[in-house]
Amino acid sequence: MQPERIAKDVAAALRFYSRLPIPGGAEAHAAPELDRIAYAIPLAGAVIGLIGGAVLMLALALKLPPFLAAVLAVTALVLATGCFHEDGLADTADGLGGGRDRAQRLAIMRDSRIGTYGASALLLALLLRVGALEALTVSAGPLRAALALVAAEAASRAAGVLLLRALPPARADGAAAAVGRPSADAALACSLMAALVAGVILVASFGIGAVFAGLIGALLALIAMARLSARLIGGQTGDVAGATQQVAVIVFLIGVIIFGGR
Repeated sequence: MQPERIAKDVAAALRFYSRLPIPGGAEAHAAPELDRIAYAIPLAGAVIGLIGGAVLMLALALKLPPFLAAVLAVTALVLATGCFHEDGLADTADGLGGGRDRAQRLAIMRDSRIGTYGASALLLALLLRVGALEALTVSAGPLRAALALVAAEAASRAAGVLLLRALPPARADGAAAAVGRPSADAALACSLMAALVAGVILVASFGIGAVFAGLIGALLALIAMARLSARLIGGQTGDVAGATQQVAVIVFLIGVIIFGGR
């Protein structure tokens, strides 16, 4: 595949998944062709992860404590994505946790207001991400922690894409319906790219066990979210895909903490 095509597809993925000022003309405001860019989504996730990793290393170089450095890194990720996935997590938690039936759950997920379930899920997810990053910084050092963050951001984006493939849309409109379901080939390409990126980044610094732990953790997060979404709303939405990414990135980092020590 030509480098120009890869760069163009990564740019399209970044325009959709982040608030980074990526030029794109008329394409900038259009829903991406998921089948075309699926393989590039983990690469876009790695670019976003690089932002958080760079902030983490800069904060530590300035002699800030690991906890504060981790908070700043996660803040940078939130700003870079415009709370894209965090919004999905909060809406999913409110809908799946507070709705009595499928119709009410979907209606709650569409409501822009945040409820108790959503606020709690968002707070806990941010704490877990900060805590995991702080733990990696203390146990593995700044560079290895930053690399783990880049790999986690890449692999977790694939989990969100695979959720869209695993389940039919729960409603006929919304972000998930707009981008469509990826084909089997696109989903496979996305998965392989995520595994490749994670492997290249982590094998030398953490070992093959940490790579498998992170990827298997992200897969288990995907399976759990898919089963829950299928049972409670009969399919997937963009919010659930965002929530899946958030759960996957946390589990990936925890897996690296547990199996990557040496």
